[in-house]
Amino acid sequence: MKRFRPGIVPTLVVALLLPLLVSLGFWQLSRGAEKSALLQNYAERRAAEPMASTELQHTVDPAFRRVRLRGQFDAEHSLLLDNSQRNGHVGIELLQPFHDQASGLWLLVNRGWLPWPERRTPPQFKTPTEAVSLDAWVYVAPGATFQLHADPVTTTWPKLITAVDPAKLWVGLDREGFAYELRAETGPATYLADWPVVAMGPEKHIAYAVQWFAMAIALFGLYLYLGWHNAKEKHHGSGHESTQHV
Repeated sequence: MKRFRPGIVPTLVVALLLPLLVSLGFWQLSRGAEKSALLQNYAERRAAEPMASTELQHTVDPAFRRVRLRGQFDAEHSLLLDNSQRNGHVGIELLQPFHDQASGLWLLVNRGWLPWPERRTPPQFKTPTEAVSLDAWVYVAPGATFQLHADPVTTTWPKLITAVDPAKLWVGLDREGFAYELRAETGPATYLADWPVVAMGPEKHIAYAVQWFAMAIALFGLYLYLGWHNAKEKHHGSGHESTQHV
């Protein structure tokens, strides 16, 4: 230990930063594992046959399960989910209440993505007036939805929103509805229906973990170099002073 003298300040800095960097790396690894499990669960459930809509309310874990629906859209209460991008183009996702005939439930169905013609002109869309049959899957967000600001309170429809909240919609419309969004599969009643399951894939979390671990190794390596370099300088200085004294 006499040959290792990093100094008090570098030691304190490393003692604070090194555990933080390592913990961030392991946190990113755990997030990557969670995303991998989520995507595997999604793939398995999307490959299964659609269940009847009457089973939906009694399903304990409905996330990503396919459902077969027949009913009518409510064109008067459309929601436009803002800030949605596809291939570098900004647009909205069209969500509409859907009254399912078999279960009697109201469901909030996402019909897909539409581009903004321009911000002052809302996207134009058409709603089937007759009863339609479609397959959809239950979307459950993997985490809490982050909003920079609350949606403005308006009485005009369609409403522009920044986050989907089916429960809030059913309360406002005084209807009994399902608590989660359903995303329609590609068909005659949909627009562009190619939603990503997660915004960031497992591989990105692993890449971030590697970066945090690399920073931790670099910091520790710099600490070792500084300690040996300081000790060497002090050793040479002491030897030089001894020679002069003699």
